[in-house]
Amino acid sequence: MTTIATPLTEAELYEAGRAARSQTPRTSQAEYTPPPDRDPLGILLEQNESRLPWLVQLRMQRMGTDPFAFYRGSAAIQAADMRHGPTSGAEVVICGDAHLSNFGIYRSPERAMVFDINDFDESSVGPWEWDVKRLLASVVLAGRSLGMTGPDLQSIVLAAAAMYRNSLRNALQQTLYSRYFRPTSLVDRQILSPDSERMIKRTLKESDKRTSERVARRTLEQGGDGSLQFVENPPILTRLEPEIRTQIESVFAAYRDTVPTNLALMLSQYTVLDVARRVVGVGSVGTRCFIIALGDPTGDVMILQLKEASRSVIQQYGGVAPVVGYLDAKLAAQHEGYRVVGCQRILQAVSDPFLGYLNVEDYSFYMRVFRNRNASFEIADMNRVQFGEYAQACAIVLGRAHARSPKAPFAAGYMGTGATFVRAVSAWAEAYANQAEADYQTFVEALHSGRFG
Repeated sequence: MTTIATPLTEAELYEAGRAARSQTPRTSQAEYTPPPDRDPLGILLEQNESRLPWLVQLRMQRMGTDPFAFYRGSAAIQAADMRHGPTSGAEVVICGDAHLSNFGIYRSPERAMVFDINDFDESSVGPWEWDVKRLLASVVLAGRSLGMTGPDLQSIVLAAAAMYRNSLRNALQQTLYSRYFRPTSLVDRQILSPDSERMIKRTLKESDKRTSERVARRTLEQGGDGSLQFVENPPILTRLEPEIRTQIESVFAAYRDTVPTNLALMLSQYTVLDVARRVVGVGSVGTRCFIIALGDPTGDVMILQLKEASRSVIQQYGGVAPVVGYLDAKLAAQHEGYRVVGCQRILQAVSDPFLGYLNVEDYSFYMRVFRNRNASFEIADMNRVQFGEYAQACAIVLGRAHARSPKAPFAAGYMGTGATFVRAVSAWAEAYANQAEADYQTFVEALHSGRFG
């Protein structure tokens, strides 16, 4: 792996970020100008071409629920829209799809509950501003879905933008080791409102049901030959074609080659019980996704998820070329799954130890534990106080995640400590939310007219 050349100290990078304001004024970050060749529906149609055709309609239906659901599934459109927008000139490892619903809680290997980014399908190396803008635009859209408008919603967006700025700056005051391994314990605030405390307790209680063990109990049954098999629940859970089922043993073996030695030895003692196709998410609907039931010598069952990894929209539609030094260039060129796993390990303070990757024929995949008490906070159920504190919590996590990249001090220097950048990106978020709502209306009309089949 090639290391990133960083001839500048962090203090020098900070000053370089300050100097970059003369080339890209912070006020310019407020500007949103639709590209002249803009074709949002064309992008969605292009994405559908590579997806399982019998699931495309389900994806379109889920995106048609409301503007926020549409936004969640349209990271490619936003990447294309930001392609020619202003950037300060420094890249970090980014989530690529940092909207509010892609943060949540999950269980660490030490069994602690942590709060972090939880979706990395579009992760890549790219402009740090893109993550910030995607997060803030999602705050606007989600806030509007809750009936918030005007100064009230604007204050929440501004507070989230300021929290990102402060979080990144504060993280850079810590040692590098602390930046990488200090987890966020749920909502990382010294004082939480009673409303948010109740919301956290409710979500934690819900997470108790989201475990691999519970999935095994509810979805596996004993077949006629005595073996455990998944119970079909179309279209969410369906059995595999025989030709795919025969590949699972070799897939499992290839995956074990990419995990640490201790886990490879542990997993070698498991037996593949069954595998099924499973539909997940909004933007991921139609991609190839499977769950695999594994049995250990004691009769215990563990469920892993095998998920397709396509090219990141940051590269495909945002036009950001791969940057040397952050990931192994050879592996990144061969395995999109490696990109997802590598970026996840960088962005999260603590990650699933079972993360691994492999290619099957012309497709890339990554593997992870399925249902590790992971749960998202239900935005539709939030009141104003809960929503505002949740938006700030997500901004804290994003700032910490970006602080793990070598050029983060540049971003901190560019933003500074004042309100100029905060106001600018907040204004951009409102303008882009308007664009997303207009796109949603166009999408719904196209959906009803049969353009998507």
